Amino acid sequence: MNPDLSWVLNDLLQVPGARHAILVSADGLLLANSTDIGRDDAETVAAAMSSMQSLSRAVAPFIGSQTPGYWRQTLLEYDGGWIFLIAAGSGAYLAAAAAADVDMEAMSFRMQQQVGALGKAMTTPPRQTAGSDA
Repeated sequence: MNPDLSWVLNDLLQVPGARHAILVSADGLLLANSTDIGRDDAETVAAAMSSMQSLSRAVAPFIGSQTPGYWRQTLLEYDGGWIFLIAAGSGAYLAAAAAADVDMEAMSFRMQQQVGALGKAMTTPPRQTAGSDA
């Protein structure tokens, strides 16, 4: 059973302009959500964020380097705001939505702080397929 991490996600919302935060497994399952977003909406976004990180990794060579290195963050801009997506340990991703006028540096810094502080608590191992012997 996963621990309740909503308090971590709610802490991200202390950045002025931050709106929502979710923790997602690599396979798109919602692991935790801030209290201001409904479970159904959070699950929909979780699936999309898993796909977004996969897409971000796939286009890494586009930066023009023979060794693009590890994916660190994806940032999406919309008329009404931003979505930040970062790695949150092995097999987990942290996504946050913010208003257009959010201090982007403060938001990124707070997200990195939370991920660094929780380390193992925000890491999820790959799921075992049904019927596999571990």
